[in-house]
Amino acid sequence: MIELLSRPQRAAAPQSATEAAFISVIVPVRNEARFIRHTLEQLLAQNYPAGRYEVLVADGRSTDATRAIVREVAAAHPNVALLDNPKRWSSAGRNAAVRAARGDIILLIDGHCELDSPDYLAELAAAFERSGADAVGRPQPLSVPGASPLRRAVAAARASRLGHHPDSLIYSSGEGFVKPQSVAVAYHRSVFDRVGLFDESFDACEDVDFNHRLDRAGLRCFFTPRVAVRYHPRDTLGGLFRQMTRYGRGRARLLRKHPETLSLGCLVPAAFVLGALLGPAVAWLSPWLAGLYAGALALYGLVVIVASLLIALRARDLRLLPWLPAVFVAIHCGAGAGLLLEGVAAAARRGARAVG
Repeated sequence: MIELLSRPQRAAAPQSATEAAFISVIVPVRNEARFIRHTLEQLLAQNYPAGRYEVLVADGRSTDATRAIVREVAAAHPNVALLDNPKRWSSAGRNAAVRAARGDIILLIDGHCELDSPDYLAELAAAFERSGADAVGRPQPLSVPGASPLRRAVAAARASRLGHHPDSLIYSSGEGFVKPQSVAVAYHRSVFDRVGLFDESFDACEDVDFNHRLDRAGLRCFFTPRVAVRYHPRDTLGGLFRQMTRYGRGRARLLRKHPETLSLGCLVPAAFVLGALLGPAVAWLSPWLAGLYAGALALYGLVVIVASLLIALRARDLRLLPWLPAVFVAIHCGAGAGLLLEGVAAAARRGARAVG
């Protein structure tokens, strides 16, 4: 549950079509042909005046059918537009769409999420109205009905304390004012005038960087589960590992840009991977070090197995149990590898500049 930092100012009043806030929905995508049509259909089915919102899809030069699908949908719906993002990264796509947006409220939606409610946009506008906040945040659970055991295991693992960043609120269920870093996804346009656009040197965690700047500027974020979305979990261990590696690299860039975000929790995956790689070499130095290395691996294995068993029992689905340990290893190794790779890359860039 979320600790309520302060209470909403007032209950929302019903809005007529002429009073409804204009919402710009920004959807940065690249190669989302599997999901983008469904996401757009859910946005176009909203119980919100069609003339009071637009959907801007910023495509990062997709090599699949994403662009063709968006063009097809846009041809039938004048409030949908396809924007080109030649820089490909989500951060650049977000900025291209923010520049083109006409909305009083800017909402970010990914091309592979599920909006369960046709009142999503109305609830978002109401959250701004009743809270008076500068930004609105939401839960983002990984929970898709009918998913395979592996995808359900990914969803369950990512929702656990062992599977996501300890400071994140994306699996919370309370309502109130919170720190925006991990949850803010919708903003009054004035926010961009105050803190600027997304940092295009990020290809992951650009939202955390932006929200950190929002927090430093003294702006307020209201969190509500009424605008929760569900994300599709990765369907392979390799895909999960690559996703977490991107997140790890993004987290390293965030630490470099904002050293004050450093915490023990975000360094643990890097320490784990570094220890696993260097451990065998160090173990040759003495039996004591070999025992310490073996003991550390055994302790990690025990923690993962116990956590996996508890999660499977809590979910009442023992089919998750064979997958969960591998999922946790992919999460931890991917995040740790990303942090280390970005650290090495940054050191190499510094070295090249020094030589130059």
